[in-house]
Amino acid sequence: MNIAKQHHGFHNKVMVLAVLAAFNPAYGAEGDDIAQLTKPESAANVGLGYASGDSKERAIFGQYNGLRNHSGSLLLDVDMINREDATGKWTTLEGRNLGLDDRELRFSQQLQGDWKYYLDYNHLTHKEIRTINTGMMGAGSATPSVVRLGAPGTGSDLNLGVKRESVGFGMDKWFGSSVKFELTAKNEDKDGARLFGKGFACSATWVADGVCTASTTQWALLMLPEPINSTTRQIEAKLNFSSDKMLLTGGYYGSFYSNAYGRLAPNVPGTLNNPLGAATALDALLQSTLAQPVALPPDNQAHQIYVSGNYAITPKTRATFKYAFTQATQNDNFLDKGLTGAPSGKSDLGGKIDTHLLQLGLTTRPTQKLSVLANLRYEDKKDKTPQALYSVEGTDFFANSKYSLKKIAGKLEGSYLFPDNYRATLGADYELMDRGEFSSPGCGAIDPATGECLGDSIAGLSGVRAKTEEIGWRAELRRSLSETLTGAVSYASSRRDGASSWLKPNSLPATGVTERSDTQIYSRTAIFPMMFMNRIRDKVKMSADWSATERLSLQFAVEDAKEAYGAPTTKGMRDSGYLLYSIDATLNLSDKWKLTGYWSQNDQEIHVAHSSGYNATIRTLNTTLGIGAAGKLSSRLEVGTDLSYLNDSTKYNQLLDGAASANNKTFYNQQGGLPEVAYDEFRLRLFGKYTLEKNADLRVDLVHFRARLDEWTWGYGGTPFTYSDNTTVSFDAKQHVTFVGASYIYKWR
Repeated sequence: MNIAKQHHGFHNKVMVLAVLAAFNPAYGAEGDDIAQLTKPESAANVGLGYASGDSKERAIFGQYNGLRNHSGSLLLDVDMINREDATGKWTTLEGRNLGLDDRELRFSQQLQGDWKYYLDYNHLTHKEIRTINTGMMGAGSATPSVVRLGAPGTGSDLNLGVKRESVGFGMDKWFGSSVKFELTAKNEDKDGARLFGKGFACSATWVADGVCTASTTQWALLMLPEPINSTTRQIEAKLNFSSDKMLLTGGYYGSFYSNAYGRLAPNVPGTLNNPLGAATALDALLQSTLAQPVALPPDNQAHQIYVSGNYAITPKTRATFKYAFTQATQNDNFLDKGLTGAPSGKSDLGGKIDTHLLQLGLTTRPTQKLSVLANLRYEDKKDKTPQALYSVEGTDFFANSKYSLKKIAGKLEGSYLFPDNYRATLGADYELMDRGEFSSPGCGAIDPATGECLGDSIAGLSGVRAKTEEIGWRAELRRSLSETLTGAVSYASSRRDGASSWLKPNSLPATGVTERSDTQIYSRTAIFPMMFMNRIRDKVKMSADWSATERLSLQFAVEDAKEAYGAPTTKGMRDSGYLLYSIDATLNLSDKWKLTGYWSQNDQEIHVAHSSGYNATIRTLNTTLGIGAAGKLSSRLEVGTDLSYLNDSTKYNQLLDGAASANNKTFYNQQGGLPEVAYDEFRLRLFGKYTLEKNADLRVDLVHFRARLDEWTWGYGGTPFTYSDNTTVSFDAKQHVTFVGASYIYKWR
């Protein structure tokens, strides 16, 4: 097997050299120094790589490059540039990672100032880093059959993945010196399957009599990979006009998405595991519920026309503007996608959203030291989708919600240069979000007997707001302390409040909403979404850029940010904040040797209180560290090394408040809350490049990779997560890979 790989690599090298010779058969004759400076250099490398370990040890390292399932790889890069002296036409061919799963290829030609076009191809495959052991038949199809294994781990390993392939085209054409036409088009295909699933537990509205009994209180969770076979097409055409004072652009952009799969409809057996892992015959209603199809992303499209530009009112004042209209539609036929049970008279959603965008801006420099910027943006999104009774919960029927949004955002900023190289900047920001009415003419629920619209339904929430308003300001002071040291400090603050009263949903099924003050809507355990809550946000940042010597440069930054949330409740999001430090350094030891280094740490905390009675402090600490060195040991030998380390940990500090239930207290005392989630990654890269001759190099790369992932989502204490059919999801917590690659580099002019 190794010999075969070596012969394969050798023939690839011969093939590449033959192609290069065809492009430039005269290569080999030494040109003079002037020719080497005026003609661009082309290069190509071909080689072989090998990664140690098995597919589970390479899960993280090889999730994008194809080395998850294959230890050997072809290393192939091409960078060819040619210029015709007689016509001035440039031809380029660029290829990256052509032997791996993240390959890119691009061909282009241009005659500068006249025309240009390109063709490109991109391929990227993502492999699921976790190993799935299952008895499922037809995994990755639209109709998989769930098979309960006799015991966990006795099925077949399944490694899911999604492949993306895209082909793109673009062209530019100049008409004189003031008009330019641009056209781009892209087609991307996605194929494969990703980790997905569904589950169900008994609820009072699920059983016929509204009561969960010993026979109906069942629970089931199934692994059902989402099948993926979709195409996204994008096209944009625009015309640019420029003159001494004005630049104007008008164009069209279109996006078209199509999905071969409209639903995921599993076959579910009559026996699955109960929550304790024992085989249990399913209640017929639960079995039929689990077998109901799940709708997958439907076909849709969007079209936008726009015009934008800027105009020099005076040599020191310039105005900018943009207008765009976008219409997005979704009218995929339900029956064509295998979906039944639609409301009477509805064959598709008929989804339609129209969006108008208008933006105006002005920049001016009234004096040499003062500059001013003003910007205003208005966006009006109208949801014109018809409403119908798509949802049912017990005897309550609900229509699809409509969400129309108007947004006004403005910015005003001034900057002034003071004596002693002080530059001060002061700015103000404003944002108004108007989400429209939550009652009539909206129709979130309809009486099935009379067809009467009963208003919007906001089940599960204690209140919402139609409008929120945010006002902020920011200031920065920057100074060049010397020719080698520049420092800056900035502060930003904003306040978001409700620009309208709280709206409280009425009881179901006749919903509707009524306006309430904070006092009227208050409840200790009320639930308000973050987007509607009052918020205070403050951030301070200090930075410095220091060229300590001609060879040493340093950059420092410290950033401290805090957010505080408020609503008529003691629960929900309370506050959050982070503290960030970073240092970057570059040291040129000599003309031949260079050292680089960086360090950063981000410490973030979130305080949240759940309505069931627990309070949590979630702390995430992220630390990154890297050092590198590169230089020449001799005129022929260049070497380098990079070492990087990443540590990311999340801790869940949980406490119960006095109102927690007895069951919650008992469970917490037994379990002690959620464990920590931690990820560590160490990567060492060494390379050496030896000049064989003037036009040929030999390069050797070595990468050593180590990773550790401890998380409780898919297993804990060595026990993998197990679904109701004994399907398991496992993951090697500790992984290490060593990759070695050798390449031959050929260069020509």
